Amino acid sequence: MASSLPDHASLLRELKEVRRAGLVRLRGRALPGLEAAAQAVPATGARTPGAAVETMLRLAVSRLDAGTLRTAAEYTLGLAQGTRDWPASSRRARAASVYGVSVERFRKDHEVMVLGQVAEHVLRLAAETAAAPGAAAVAEEGVGTHRTVRVRVDERPVTLTLHVHPVDLLRDVDVVVSPSNVHFALPERYKSSVAASLRRAASVRGVTGDVLDDPVHDELNKWACRNGTSGRAVLPGTVAATGTGALAAQGVRRIYHAAVAVPRAGTNDYDVLPSDITRAATRALALLAEEHDRFDPPLRSVCFPLLGSGRGGLAYDVSLAAVWAAVEAELARGAGWDVHFLVRTPEAAALVERIPAGIRPPYDRRPPGRPDGMGEDPRSA
Repeated sequence: MASSLPDHASLLRELKEVRRAGLVRLRGRALPGLEAAAQAVPATGARTPGAAVETMLRLAVSRLDAGTLRTAAEYTLGLAQGTRDWPASSRRARAASVYGVSVERFRKDHEVMVLGQVAEHVLRLAAETAAAPGAAAVAEEGVGTHRTVRVRVDERPVTLTLHVHPVDLLRDVDVVVSPSNVHFALPERYKSSVAASLRRAASVRGVTGDVLDDPVHDELNKWACRNGTSGRAVLPGTVAATGTGALAAQGVRRIYHAAVAVPRAGTNDYDVLPSDITRAATRALALLAEEHDRFDPPLRSVCFPLLGSGRGGLAYDVSLAAVWAAVEAELARGAGWDVHFLVRTPEAAALVERIPAGIRPPYDRRPPGRPDGMGEDPRSA
């Protein structure tokens, strides 16, 4: 498969065409290199070539370093919330402002660098898929961004839904659980975590892309005031519910903010215990039951990312086992919730797909390289 992939120069030329045309005008465009790369990445799972290219680009951009590079790429290609129909000149001007340079300087220098990095990650995505065991079989089965995992809980068949894409692409799931620190302090919108992505996607923007309203941030502050926790930490495992702002248009109706990360004093690191993740997941499911009939139609679906597996430093399987312990217990009691899991990598997806075989990793496992299991991590849960 690797030999059929386009080269970097070809992808760069086509990315420039995407930048000029915009995502809403991809239909009918000649993008053979990008389409071939998208076909090589089964996780795109889209019905049309244009949709497959867009999904693949979102996956590639999500792998860029958080901050100016990723933000500039999102604006350049129209991937940022509310910008897909912007004219190319407006997207370029906004991307130039990210770097604080003139539009002309950005066009000649930064834009080439940004698109070159996107092309590099497109190639890596396709190459990783080609190198993965069983990749060809997965492609033939048509497994995409939405997969089903069938398990038996207390002898009852249950179907889970697995999403393999960024959280801001989530559609028609009533509740998404978002990892938070115990201060319920949301990260800035430009960052790469699940919480930052949800805050960004929920923001209400004007026609120029300026943020007019930051509803998730504001509602979370109001929750803290109502519950007397402003300025102090809550207990790990606490869950706060807010609305979803602009995400309501995608069918996402509630965000449950799960306090699982405890900041370590004097550092930028966090401590996350699997037991707190299980406690938070249990509370999220209890809150879903409490709020179920308050909405029309009633809430019935909930989506869990792998809580604590990003900056929290937990291994994927440790996080999954902690979340699944709560979910399995709830389902064993006969709950009829529609349960979803959201991951970003094939490695994490493979773990979720192995739930029917049983997942019981040791809870004291640490990520490699740090004895305390903390530190920077490219994963975004």
